[in-house]
Amino acid sequence: MPFNSKNKNCEKIVEEDNKVIASFSRMPYYPLVIKKAYKSTVEDMDGNKFIDFLSSAGTLNTGHCHPKVVQSIIEQTKQFILYTPAYMYHKPLVDLAQKLIEITPGNFPKKVSFGLSGSDANDGAIKLARAYTGRSKIISFIRSYHGSTYGAITLSGISLDMSRKIGPLLPEIYHMPFPDIYRNPLGGAPKDAGKNCLDYLKYAFANFLPPDEVAAVIIEPIQGDAGIVVPPKDYMQQLFALCKENGILFVSEEVQQGMGRTGKWFGIEHFNIKPDMIIMAKALASGMPLSALIGRKEIMESLDAPAHLFTTAGNPVCCAAALATIKVIEEEKLMKNAEKLNEIAFKRFTSMKKRFPFIGEIRGLGLSIGVDLVKDELTKERNKEAAAKICYCAWKKGLLLSFFSNSVLRIQPPLVITEEEFNKGIDIIEECMSDFKKGLISDDILKVTKGW
Repeated sequence: MPFNSKNKNCEKIVEEDNKVIASFSRMPYYPLVIKKAYKSTVEDMDGNKFIDFLSSAGTLNTGHCHPKVVQSIIEQTKQFILYTPAYMYHKPLVDLAQKLIEITPGNFPKKVSFGLSGSDANDGAIKLARAYTGRSKIISFIRSYHGSTYGAITLSGISLDMSRKIGPLLPEIYHMPFPDIYRNPLGGAPKDAGKNCLDYLKYAFANFLPPDEVAAVIIEPIQGDAGIVVPPKDYMQQLFALCKENGILFVSEEVQQGMGRTGKWFGIEHFNIKPDMIIMAKALASGMPLSALIGRKEIMESLDAPAHLFTTAGNPVCCAAALATIKVIEEEKLMKNAEKLNEIAFKRFTSMKKRFPFIGEIRGLGLSIGVDLVKDELTKERNKEAAAKICYCAWKKGLLLSFFSNSVLRIQPPLVITEEEFNKGIDIIEECMSDFKKGLISDDILKVTKGW
């Protein structure tokens, strides 16, 4: 349906929001106020409908309001909403832990800890790594994003604004370059990024970062907010081997890439690695607040209560939603759909690249796809203006699209999206790219779209 610009319900709510909501808690793209949503469709307060290519920042792999997830929430809510697992017990918690142990890689004994967000799960990983190894140092990566608690902010290496005014952060967190084979962070040939980054880590071990003092490496198997950066397989395997040689725990941070988004349950499975711990949240409970930290039994038993517990963590309603989420992903073969649509996306955007020279690179796995926009094909300078204008234009044409890393279109629709809807969404992006190329999108939108 045509975009309804006459009704002002959305604008009114945005105005009221600005009066009462702290600005540091939002990075706006456009004045969208959601009224309802179903599957891969979102409707705003003015009756406009949109295809969703964002999935609420990757949290809705089963789509909006999947009937089986909704029913599980209703049924559990009728029984009881919460009695804190910090003191008592409930069956949904046990059932979910058993299922997560089953689907995570590695046949070794495991245990699970639940929280509320990816941020607290990252904090838990730091605590457990230090407790288990008796070492203090943690390695994370430049341009990684792990969340907004103090531990998660310290691990993150993507935005100066995350840590301004709030220091000092946690001590003994060290950031290493991540192997981006499009823009080698160490300045060498792109194809050498993996080797260069591994050599840099070894150089650090030899000069200022004793490996026998490092507790863990915490890594996103695919860097999400850095722009869907997929590392070389041999780099990941050599990094894992280096960790094993030095008694360093290998932690896979799956908050954005887990729960089938990449075409496998977890992104780390693409590298044939069985990590010591897995961090997950976002899509775990189809939008309900739930995180999980799954690790080797001996690691998970290295802390004593109450070192990492939360009153409402792992509440039965969220656990029921998560169990239903896993069942839907399995029964509806959503990981297969992600793989199929990935092929369509790469084919279409590769074809578009011939017409739109500002498309620098298309990358990603499953339905976690980034289209990197550049000002120049040779310098690969990021083109934030193009990304912002194309996303705003897409919203006007009925597609929810965002960008991150200043230049990368974020294509992460619900895994339930149909091929027809997916192609229609890409059609809209193509139209917007054409409009941008022709100079038809006003500079005024840059005052509205701040992005990430």
